[in-house]
Amino acid sequence: MNILQALFFPPEQPGGVSSMVPYIQERFNRAGWTMELFSLPKRVRNKGQENVTFETFDANAFAGNPIVDKYLQTYRDYLWWTRMRIKRSYDVIHAHHPIAALVMKQLFPDTPLVMTIHSSYERELILNGRIAEGSDEHRFLTSVYRELEHKADRLLTVSESFRQYMTPYLEAPNDIIVIPNGFDEKRFRPIAHDNQVTQFITVCRLVPAKGLDVLLHACAKLKQQGLPFVLHIIGDGPIRSELEQLAVQLDLYDEIIFYGYMLHPEEFMPFFDVFVLPSRAESFGSVFAEAALCLLALVGTNVGGIGEQIENEVNGLLVPPEDVDALAEAMEKTIVDPSYRYALARAAWDKAKRVYSLTRVVSQLKEVYVGFRSAPEDEDE
Repeated sequence: MNILQALFFPPEQPGGVSSMVPYIQERFNRAGWTMELFSLPKRVRNKGQENVTFETFDANAFAGNPIVDKYLQTYRDYLWWTRMRIKRSYDVIHAHHPIAALVMKQLFPDTPLVMTIHSSYERELILNGRIAEGSDEHRFLTSVYRELEHKADRLLTVSESFRQYMTPYLEAPNDIIVIPNGFDEKRFRPIAHDNQVTQFITVCRLVPAKGLDVLLHACAKLKQQGLPFVLHIIGDGPIRSELEQLAVQLDLYDEIIFYGYMLHPEEFMPFFDVFVLPSRAESFGSVFAEAALCLLALVGTNVGGIGEQIENEVNGLLVPPEDVDALAEAMEKTIVDPSYRYALARAAWDKAKRVYSLTRVVSQLKEVYVGFRSAPEDEDE
C-alpha cells in the first residue's frame, strides 16, 4: 500500500506526533510498505487565497475573530502548498491535524482518510488564558470535531479520556478507535547512576497549561522542609521569563536550572531520577511514556491520558491538578526513599515497554489501513 502521513508541523519539530510518526514510517518502509511524510513548512505564510467552507457549520459566522481568521488562513496556506506539491495518488491518507485532514479530503475526496485527533487546541487556548470557554473561538474550534467526523473515513484518538472529551461534539463517538501513542524503544537507553541529591526533570512547552507555577510552589515547600533536590526544566515558551522570576521570588535560584529548548531530551533524561509534570490537561502525555522508558519515576496529575498511564503508587504517583501540597508530598516520597523511587521507575519502565511500544502501534495501524484495501501477503511483518 502507498500511504501518506499528513502532519501539520515538520517532523523535526518537538512533540509526541512529530517525534513518533517518522519512526512509524521507518517501520512500515522496512516491512515493504510505501509511506511518505508531508507537512507545511514554517516559511509558507499568507499564500493561500481560496475560500474555506465547511459542510456541518457556517464559518462565516465567526469572521473577523483574530484566532479564527488565523486558523482559516492556515487552512488556505496548507491547501495552497498541498495543491502545489502533491502530484501522485495514495491508497490511504493518514492525517494528524484537523487542517491537514480537511485539506486532504477536499483535494483527494476518493482517497480513504484516517484522522488521528491528538490534542485539543481549544482546551490549550483556554488553559493558557487566550480564549474563554463558550466564546466564539471555542465554539468554532469545537465545531471542527463534527466536520472531521463527517469528512474522515476513520477517526482515531490517543486516549479513552480524550474520546470522552470529544463525545459532546460528535454524533457517534463510540466509533472512534483509541490507539495510544507508541515509542521506538531503541531511542531510550536507561543509564545506571547514583545521584547523591535527587534530580527532578520536566520536559514541556513553557505555557500555563503545563502547571509549572504549581511545580515551583511545590519545590518551595520542599526547600522549606530542608529536603535536597534539583529541578531541571527543559523547554521554552511564552512564560519562561515569568517562571524564572517566580523561581527567584521563591528563593529557588540554586535548586532550578532552565535549559531552554532541546531537540532530543530523551538523550538527557536517563541521567536523572524523577520526571514530574503537573499538567492542567493532557490528551495523552507522551513525555511520561518517554520518561518511563528512560527508567525515571513518574509524578503527574490525574488528568487525561496521564491518569491512563500511571497507576498511583504502582508505577508512579498521581496528584490532583492545582494541588501544591499534594504535589510536594508526592515529590517528597521520591526524595526520602530511593528504593521506593526505583521500584516506581521499574514498574513504569515495564508498563511502557509492554503497552507503549511502537510495534503495537504499527500493528494496530496496519489493521486500520488494510480495512480500506487488502495488503499484499509479502507486506506482513
